[in-house]
Amino acid sequence: MNLNIARLIQGTGSTIALVTLTSCAFTPPSDTATVSKTPPESVDSASSPDATASADSVATPQGVQKTTVIEGLDHPWGMAWLPDGAILITERSGQLRIARDGVLDPTPIAGVPEVFAVKQGGLMDVSLHPRFSENSWVYLTYSHGTRQANHTRVARAKFDGNALSDLEVIFQVSQLKSGGQHFGSRIVWLPDDTLLIAIGDGGNPPVQLDGDLIRKQAQNRRSHLGKIIRLNDDGTIPNDNPFVESPDADPAIWSYGHRNIQGLTFDSQTRRIWSTEHGARGGDELNLVEAGENYGWPLVTHSREYSGGIISDQQSRPGMVEPKLVWTPAIAPSGLVIYDSDRVPQWQGDLFAGGLVSRDVRHIELDESGNVVNETSIDIGQRVRDVRQSPDGLLYILTDEANGQLIRIETQRQ
Repeated sequence: MNLNIARLIQGTGSTIALVTLTSCAFTPPSDTATVSKTPPESVDSASSPDATASADSVATPQGVQKTTVIEGLDHPWGMAWLPDGAILITERSGQLRIARDGVLDPTPIAGVPEVFAVKQGGLMDVSLHPRFSENSWVYLTYSHGTRQANHTRVARAKFDGNALSDLEVIFQVSQLKSGGQHFGSRIVWLPDDTLLIAIGDGGNPPVQLDGDLIRKQAQNRRSHLGKIIRLNDDGTIPNDNPFVESPDADPAIWSYGHRNIQGLTFDSQTRRIWSTEHGARGGDELNLVEAGENYGWPLVTHSREYSGGIISDQQSRPGMVEPKLVWTPAIAPSGLVIYDSDRVPQWQGDLFAGGLVSRDVRHIELDESGNVVNETSIDIGQRVRDVRQSPDGLLYILTDEANGQLIRIETQRQ
């Protein structure tokens, strides 16, 4: 392995910091690795097209091919495949688009709810009910409200191939906030047809709620902010959620102590749930998410304030889950997928994470215990917003640009 490590710092617990790398491949010696590769996430990474990767970004690995399938998307955010092979794609400004056979329909799909499309807010994720062929339900996450009072919503609607109908809001964050930051919000389905939704912490300082920094809501178990929530498909609360019987917690909460998750995926083989989470200045995280656990933000973090000040002097604490991987400086991680197709056997069980600031896709290899053993970069050259595996076993990404693209990633070794 060709690593040029300028300095190796032993951190607290099992954390190791690799300060300078000339290759993106590495083997961490413990459960948690900290990797320096790219400049910090901007204060508003979702709407800062000028953020670029640093000079030590590596080239696309040999044998990987990139094919642009669709162009002309307006800052696309999420995508989902229909049973007939067509793709639904959200645009942050509020449009739901459909592409058939590689051709983008010029007319947006009717029936989409009104969204608050400012900065990081807008129309975000899209997902089909696992039994879509039977019930036609499409699920959307989006920001709703005004600059002074807004929150994340989850809605579902029937889709007949042309338009949405019977729209109903099945969940909304209980606290209203100001500004246009940190909404989340990926959707992941579990085998029991319940869904997980990531909700951001509400924003950076000086944004406040109830007289204190809003990010502290991530530790408030009565608040939806800074959480992953779990719902039944109709928005009701599953009776086996971890805090259903806790008087000091909202029953929808699945896990807490998160900053702003924009990558979330379920591994059907290992039954593990993975997330990627934005830090502030550095401290982006890859987490193995478990029910009822506290992931620490902002009490423990590898991040610093955008001004350079300290958020917390602790990077770990008993009772709080440590990340499996930390990126400092930040890559601004977005979409995340676990690869489970036999189309590319050597990728099976690996994670693929998009990077907004790093403008790449990180290929993350795991061992059987879920520890990171290797990481390589697939250079895209554009802000990567989402990464998904198609029904035919190929990887597709969306680029967060004014002329956003849908790009297919393949390998010659498949």
